[in-house]
Amino acid sequence: MGKYIGSSCRLCRREGEKLFLKGSRCTTHRCAFDRRAYAPGEHGAGRRSKLSNYGLQLREKQKVKRTYGLYEKQFRNYFAKAARGKGVTGEVLLQFLERRLDNVIYRLGFCTSRRQARQLVNHGFVFVNDHRVNIPSFLIKQNDEIFIQFKKKGKQNVDDNIKTTQDRAVPEWLEVDQAHYKAKVKRLPEREDVGFPVNEQLIVELYSR
Repeated sequence: MGKYIGSSCRLCRREGEKLFLKGSRCTTHRCAFDRRAYAPGEHGAGRRSKLSNYGLQLREKQKVKRTYGLYEKQFRNYFAKAARGKGVTGEVLLQFLERRLDNVIYRLGFCTSRRQARQLVNHGFVFVNDHRVNIPSFLIKQNDEIFIQFKKKGKQNVDDNIKTTQDRAVPEWLEVDQAHYKAKVKRLPEREDVGFPVNEQLIVELYSR
């Protein structure tokens, strides 16, 4: 699968809001979105056209997809799975995305961004129920126990991340012991547990065309 190697700030500017793809660096004076809060490209600053219904739906889908760091095929597969399941499709979709292991590590405060959390999982530092899991898309379940086991290095980076994210609230559906790098899933996430504003109904309408 391909890997996006372009500018993360460019994605934020395209969506017209900060997606915090670079973690704590998005809050500094160096953030490109603060300096150029308009769409990227040669004519980005002059494009102020009103979006159509389709445009609104597309932008909402792109925002969510980019926030969680997914490609279109991955995102569409999650939607298809949510549509087949029980419950409201949009809410089930968001629940799947929140349950991803890389997202959980990020929400626990062990990493400052989901991209960084994905790297931590890929490198084999994360264990779920005493089993090493190196798949970022792994879906956690209720009562799962998560902990980070360090190799020769990595501990200092996580300690620095914990200090950086100490003011960021951990979701109520997760229980964390940052001092021992452990956590437990108390329950599955609900709609109100999503950590950023999103109108999932627009995504459902887009894929229902």
